[in-house]
Amino acid sequence: MLINWKKIFSEKYRKVFYWALFDFANTSFSITIVTFVYAVYFKETVANNQPIGDFYWSLGTGISMMIVALISPFLGAIADHSAGKKRFLLFFTLLCILSTASLYFIDEGKIIEGLILFILANIGFEAGLVFYDAFLPEISDEKNYGRTSGFGFAMGYIGSFASLMIVYPLVVNDLVRYSFPASALFFLIFSIPLFLFLPDTKKKIQLEKSYFRIGLERITFTIKHIKNYKNLGLFLLAFFFYIEGVNTAIYFSGIYAKSTLHFSFSELTFFFMIAQTTAVLGSILFGIIADSIGQKKTIYMTLIIWFVVIISASLIQSKIGFFVIGIIAGLGMGSTQSVSRSLMSKLTPENKKTEFFGFYSFFGKSSAIFGPIVFGFVSWQSGSQRLAILTTGLFFTIGMILLSKVKEERAT
Repeated sequence: MLINWKKIFSEKYRKVFYWALFDFANTSFSITIVTFVYAVYFKETVANNQPIGDFYWSLGTGISMMIVALISPFLGAIADHSAGKKRFLLFFTLLCILSTASLYFIDEGKIIEGLILFILANIGFEAGLVFYDAFLPEISDEKNYGRTSGFGFAMGYIGSFASLMIVYPLVVNDLVRYSFPASALFFLIFSIPLFLFLPDTKKKIQLEKSYFRIGLERITFTIKHIKNYKNLGLFLLAFFFYIEGVNTAIYFSGIYAKSTLHFSFSELTFFFMIAQTTAVLGSILFGIIADSIGQKKTIYMTLIIWFVVIISASLIQSKIGFFVIGIIAGLGMGSTQSVSRSLMSKLTPENKKTEFFGFYSFFGKSSAIFGPIVFGFVSWQSGSQRLAILTTGLFFTIGMILLSKVKEERAT
């Protein structure tokens, strides 16, 4: 069978590629800073490997997510009104990149400075996703939401793998701080195509009030009329709980492996390479499954995977066993978020896409406040990260119960 190159390079597919390439770019931040290198560096070097370091790290993630949770609905409403998603995305992307590069100057004992820069970088990363996610309905049709979203996450995990290849020689040669500007440069270079080539919906507007006032009015209107979107509200509540467990596992996976199982930086790099590889497969596989059997059933499948991961992680004693857990975790890591994003696109009214994605971000980001803080507090007080990781199971359970009541139907 001949390959239809004309179809592959059509405008439609080019848009998807430019969009997904941003995912390829920004995951250099999530893997290098949030999940692995800086997370471990902060606990071991900046916080002198004290048990309270887990709690400090949870405060950094919690504060940044709280700020993003509060501003996301405003950002979504404002971008929806002005249709200027790219300029907002550019601002937050640059905030993340500059703050990440500045982490190079953080060394032993600089806890406050290290947290402030991390908070600013994470705000830039997470707030930017409000606008990035809102492009999905513009570049894909409903029947392909799962595949397109899964492709984006798959590209992201390929980007994570590439980032790990770049930072590996730095971390194993005691040049850990150099990995932070390297990650920032990677993000900068591969995010450029989206800003240059992906079209943004433009419309001529005449503003009679400030963007903040417009955002506030639209959010107030949405909250007052949320009774008209009960099904979507129920999904957002379910998403809040189950993604809480996902976020917590991601934020503390590197610290857990280093502190509890005594992984070296070299072993951790290989561990995350394996996890990113299976995450690529999981994102694509479950994207296809979601388009075949529905997003809701698919999300259930990924949450079962997470239950297996957290229970196994709390019991495992060997490094080899934890590598196996990494393979399994990778399957659920991208797929849960990817399929949730495609279900959100399906349940959201067409004329309020960006605004509701702001609320989607609000629930996703605010959920990342409580889980990490609970983990950090339990770990600090009990001295056991094995006990702390089991707390995520409660969030998965509540999320699954609420998800069972969601109707998987197209919003009107």
